[in-house]
Amino acid sequence: MRAKEMARILIVDDSPTETFRFKEILTKHGYDVLEASNGADGVTLAKAEQPDLVLMDVVMPGVNGFQATRQITRDEDTKHIPVVIVSTKDQATDRVWGKRQGAIDYLIKPIEEKQLIDVIKQFLN
Repeated sequence: MRAKEMARILIVDDSPTETFRFKEILTKHGYDVLEASNGADGVTLAKAEQPDLVLMDVVMPGVNGFQATRQITRDEDTKHIPVVIVSTKDQATDRVWGKRQGAIDYLIKPIEEKQLIDVIKQFLN
């Protein structure tokens, strides 16, 4: 049986350090990685590239993660793409608000590699 094509994951984060870390973990686990350094680019890339899943930071200049999540999850072209918010903001209100914008999950940074991969696998299957 042929292994299926690598799932593509879009990382939307304005921190090069965070992006690098996520990319390292995802690549190690066999995922194809796309990157956007702000919310507006994230929305554009999601539309153009149709990734299998989006990892979305919240605090970014311009279009923030909540706004970008809302745009992706409410657009006809991208609403099928699961968005997982990954943020340092760990208030219950942030989680609720994130889910209201359409995010399927809300993870707190710093995140353990195993937890990140488990969540991704859960939503890709």
